[in-house]
Amino acid sequence: MSQIAPVTLRGKYVTLEPLSLDHHDDLVAAASDGELWNLWYTTVPRPENMRANIETRLAAHEAGTEMSFTARHNDPVSGEPGKVMGLTSYYAIDLNVPRLAIGATWNALSAQGTGTNPDSKKLLLQYAFETLGCEVVEFHTHWMNTQSREAIARLGAKQDGILRAHRRLADGSLRDTVVFSILAAEWPQVRNGLDFRLAKKR
Repeated sequence: MSQIAPVTLRGKYVTLEPLSLDHHDDLVAAASDGELWNLWYTTVPRPENMRANIETRLAAHEAGTEMSFTARHNDPVSGEPGKVMGLTSYYAIDLNVPRLAIGATWNALSAQGTGTNPDSKKLLLQYAFETLGCEVVEFHTHWMNTQSREAIARLGAKQDGILRAHRRLADGSLRDTVVFSILAAEWPQVRNGLDFRLAKKR
């Protein structure tokens, strides 16, 4: 297997479906909910750059280095997939180990705090550990993105360290990248924690 095959993952609050150009307009609308591109410590594409961003992610999937998903908020009554709310990805994929990272995640402002983020992470982690057989899953975020750092820690991921001056961002600044990880042996405990959090959202 040279790449992760496209797959749709469906949870209680969110459905993740393989990213496609057909999602362009809906993703623009989702990113416009809160004008997420104005958060300088994230890399949410502006509306005029969304198509190029999708095309880059699709090319990375063909190369076997990434698998991106469009996230839909499930209808609270029917449970069926509804409005597009954002995007998330597997990246830094090494199927020889196997290992990967979860990230490049952004959600519309109106979807934040609705249980969709832990549900999405549970779907991605479960598929990575239980289907792909990953030994470890990583998370990377900007040191200044305290919201993301706190959310990753709440998952049960352990902080491995900080890569200083790791990446140069579009505005020319250097990003300190915080690295977290979850090992396969830790997944059952992390899954229990996510199940508890999701049950409390009822």
